Amino acid sequence: MTHSGNPFGQVLVALVTPMTADGEVDWPAVEKHIDDVITAGADGIVVTGTTGETSTLTDPEKLKLVEVGKSVSAGRAKIITGGGSNETAHAIELYKASEKAGADGIMIVTPYYNKPTQAGILTHFRLVADATDLPVILYDIPGRTGVPIKYETILRLAKHPNILAVKDAKGDFSEVSRVLNQTDLMYFSGDDANVLPHLAIGATGLIGVTANVAAAPYRTIIDAVNRGDLATATAEHKRLEPLVRAVMTHVPGTVAAKYILHGLGRISSPRVRLPLVGPEEWEAALIEDELDLVRDVPGADFSNFRPDRNAAAGGALPKVHGTTR
Repeated sequence: MTHSGNPFGQVLVALVTPMTADGEVDWPAVEKHIDDVITAGADGIVVTGTTGETSTLTDPEKLKLVEVGKSVSAGRAKIITGGGSNETAHAIELYKASEKAGADGIMIVTPYYNKPTQAGILTHFRLVADATDLPVILYDIPGRTGVPIKYETILRLAKHPNILAVKDAKGDFSEVSRVLNQTDLMYFSGDDANVLPHLAIGATGLIGVTANVAAAPYRTIIDAVNRGDLATATAEHKRLEPLVRAVMTHVPGTVAAKYILHGLGRISSPRVRLPLVGPEEWEAALIEDELDLVRDVPGADFSNFRPDRNAAAGGALPKVHGTTR
């Protein structure tokens, strides 16, 4: 199936999955949070990705997140389902079901833990892309999966009609430039600190964690880059830097984003599911020190920030575990 243009959006939020204090998905909070980030300028939402705690979500929860996202967005933003599986057969079935649930696109992560060869990675991506008519983003994040998608493999995958983009969390800018020169693939920055550098060499957009807290500045950066206004984009990048550091440096991005969103009163609980846990006292202190440096970031007013380290402590064991089958 041939897709024209960009079917994903440019400001994509790697959505956290708000949960109750006992670790169950807080569906009203999910709806509110999706609406908040779209109102702030996001035109794409990645549900059930790394930041959404895909590893500990059940398949029914993943599909419901797609359905809720479609309902809340009401055409205002694309809903992309992330996650996938390190079992090819399971990934195929999950993405087929996600398409039926209304997803606008899929983001396929490199198989993790198995450490397949490049031939195995190639086959995995091709078979999943063959199984759906949805446009595909390849998710290249060797720091979590253990293996990169090598340049030669990306070139081969670019020939598949459904594979249109890469989310890059590898940080090899020379390789990004080579792929952009050699293919028609779109690139999305998968590292919040590198959004502007990625855009400067031709990336299409971002899939960001910090955008959960402040999507509006990323809208400003994208719009500025689109019109060739590097000065405005750079100024916004600099304003965002301490917030990005707070979210992405001291604990997993999911943990920090939920801690901050809860302190801002935007989600009901900062709870994450085990084996993730909330920040320890010293980690929370570091996050709060970074937040003290945030100035004039649209949508991120910390004058009434009320962090609750007790509420964030530990992690939850949900009633039903995530499973690969």
